[in-house]
Amino acid sequence: MKVLVLDSNHPILKNGLESLNFQCDDDFTSSKEKIKEKIHNYNGIVIRSRFAIDKDFINKAINLKFIARVGAGLENIDTIYAQKKGVKLIAAPEGNRNAVGEHALGMILSLFNKLNKADREVRQGKWLREDNRGHEMDGKTVGIIGYGNMGKSFAKKLRGFDVEVLCYDIKASVGNENARQVSLDEFQQKVDVVSLHTPETSLTTNMVDTKFINAFAKPIWIINTGRGKSIVTEHLVKALQSGKILGAGLDVLEYEKTSFENLFKKNVISRGVEMPEAFQYLINADNVLLSPHVAGWTKESKEKLAQTIVDKIELIFSS
Repeated sequence: MKVLVLDSNHPILKNGLESLNFQCDDDFTSSKEKIKEKIHNYNGIVIRSRFAIDKDFINKAINLKFIARVGAGLENIDTIYAQKKGVKLIAAPEGNRNAVGEHALGMILSLFNKLNKADREVRQGKWLREDNRGHEMDGKTVGIIGYGNMGKSFAKKLRGFDVEVLCYDIKASVGNENARQVSLDEFQQKVDVVSLHTPETSLTTNMVDTKFINAFAKPIWIINTGRGKSIVTEHLVKALQSGKILGAGLDVLEYEKTSFENLFKKNVISRGVEMPEAFQYLINADNVLLSPHVAGWTKESKEKLAQTIVDKIELIFSS
């Protein structure tokens, strides 16, 4: 079988597939239109997030047996149409779930202890101890929305803290020894910290808006290592300004391109074009921590993601 690899990955992936007698070709630079001209020659595609695999692309891939995404989500693939065409879909959430869990924990600890703010001030010669008095995790209630691979990983990291961990998920009976599953109403009544670990779907897009935020009984801290479009940024900013949200750790942003490789459709910041007012607020706020969609982007996860894809392909095609 011939496989076209569309994004650079750890060598484990290509070496592993070739050891299984797949012929692997790379194309990291051609346009989507150019790829469509030759995709009929391939039985498999390996992609991260370079471009969307839509209905038209799948129609051109007349010999396609599988699409493997080296990551957790499949939102850049028309999964319904692919499955209708008999194309197997492979993702690798197991490969970077530990990295995401650690990143989410690091974000909340940094926000609680004002580490990003304090670091900048000390570098400027400012020694503001009282201004940087922080908060402790102990005694807090941490709520996780989306209790799949990533949510479960974050909950496991919290076992060393004296906290109550609740989870909310549209699927029933996903709670475990690390998090008690509750209704959304109980969730919003009790939590101090909200951590989002949801994929991008019609249910999660714009999920965190003013109505959703105001339903929480207490002011909350929010962490998002899931998908940027889950939060309406303008509504988040209003809640930060009012104090309804005490701080935000955002590894993902509403403004990201679908490929996740660039922030805006054009590189707005470097070109000096006016950026959205809400984003301007975020980058200047002391109680906001930002990172460029790297929660699952560790050296270790790069290897694990590649190996997970190889293992899943072997399992499917050796049976």
